[in-house]
Amino acid sequence: MATRDEQRQHPLPLHILFLPFFAPGHLIPVVDMAAIFSARGARCAILTTPVNADIIRPAVDRANDSNCHGTDAPSPAVDISVVPFPDVGLPPGMENLMSLTPAHGADYNFKFIQAAQLLREPFDRFMTANRPDAVVSDSFFSWSPDAAAEHGVPRLVFLGSSVFARCCSETMLRTNPPETTTNPDDDPDDDARLVSLPGLPHRVQLRQSQMMDPRKRPAMWAFHKENDAADQRSFGEVFNSFHELEPDYVEHFRTTLGRRAWLVGPVVLASKDMAKRGSTDKAHVTDDCLRWLDAKPAGSVVYVSFGTFTSFLPAELRELARGLDLSGKDFVWVISSGTDGSEWMPEGFAELMARGDRGFIIRGWAPQTLILNHPALGGFMTHCGWNSALEAVSAGVAMVTWPRYADQFYNEKLIVEVLRVGVSIGAKDYASPRETHAVIGGEVIAGCIGRLMGSSEEGDALRKKAKDLSVKARSAMEKGGSSYDDVGRLMDELMARRSSGEVTRAASFEA
Repeated sequence: MATRDEQRQHPLPLHILFLPFFAPGHLIPVVDMAAIFSARGARCAILTTPVNADIIRPAVDRANDSNCHGTDAPSPAVDISVVPFPDVGLPPGMENLMSLTPAHGADYNFKFIQAAQLLREPFDRFMTANRPDAVVSDSFFSWSPDAAAEHGVPRLVFLGSSVFARCCSETMLRTNPPETTTNPDDDPDDDARLVSLPGLPHRVQLRQSQMMDPRKRPAMWAFHKENDAADQRSFGEVFNSFHELEPDYVEHFRTTLGRRAWLVGPVVLASKDMAKRGSTDKAHVTDDCLRWLDAKPAGSVVYVSFGTFTSFLPAELRELARGLDLSGKDFVWVISSGTDGSEWMPEGFAELMARGDRGFIIRGWAPQTLILNHPALGGFMTHCGWNSALEAVSAGVAMVTWPRYADQFYNEKLIVEVLRVGVSIGAKDYASPRETHAVIGGEVIAGCIGRLMGSSEEGDALRKKAKDLSVKARSAMEKGGSSYDDVGRLMDELMARRSSGEVTRAASFEA
């Protein structure tokens, strides 16, 4: 709760509206962020649709219970405002990207984008009725800076990426480097060429095949260009990160790119109940998994999870299973609930799992933050989604990186080459969750796990750096820490705008 000094300084609570996109990786950190601002005295509302409201309601209730404990506050500090999901031809109840399967075509993705555009009307109604002091909206709502400006309110961007990935993306969008590759004569295969991203604090190179090529994905490229233009018309951007993690890129974003930024994370550390974060009712999964982990020595288990949307071909799953077996390490492996083991299990793997001592498989949702913070954890094989990566950093767990799409190849560069808390599996294909990736052999997978978790100079250094970053992450969120102070600075600035009667007349701001 806000201190007495904060309450005296801000007698009327700051009112912030959050507008997240329809995906768990966007929704969950927004709830955590709203909890952080409400704990500092703000009144927060989350505008979303019925199915998405059901997903976040348990977390919102926990945040309100925590923030209002011992008080008789007349209304919750975090509220959910529910509006109908726009009719774009999706089946009833399909309101979140996690409901998509590989059987759904690419047109389903674009229907979700279309639905995002149609939320402006209920957004306008909310703004007229409630007059919040600020809007924090996902970058995918490109109409929101101008819509907020029409109501005289500043719009802040939240995309849920690292500052590093945001800087890389900005360079991509501004310079279109895939059209100018380095060493073009070294390999006749265009996709194998290295592409340099100019103007960044570090040398960043990716294979052309690891990047979204506008020549191959013109519609998606245009979508990101439109969003970026809208983001530059906004008041600033809020990041789920902390200054000590990527200081060179915070400086680059603010000074070189001329963009305003507030770093308020890791927001996962605001969650009061790690066991239930992002779940509905899976207590039995948590209990069974923790009992299994409790029986394992410290640092002996590798956790394998690739997020909500990532799908693997049977051949990829077969090699991953082989790699886990060959590594000799105990493992917790999260697999999509619809995966048929008969299609991919290598010979002997079913017997390995039947013994119960080497591996624990979870189908569907897993209590990731609890697993990562368990003493038995010694490594995390991840797709490099930013929420997962930052949860690992917060827990002090080093990573084997296996990016697939979106900002994940950028995040891998940050984890492996800048932070030096990870080992790359060697993925080379940028492809959507429903596209084909090259199969990585079990021997390669086992080798990367061994490099990360083995008793070697490299493994020891990776794990030590991960532990050091965990300490900095927690310090950033404590009173006087960098993220704690950034939350305060943003709230003070928004309150000063309200007190002065300043009104946003156009969605254009100087840095």
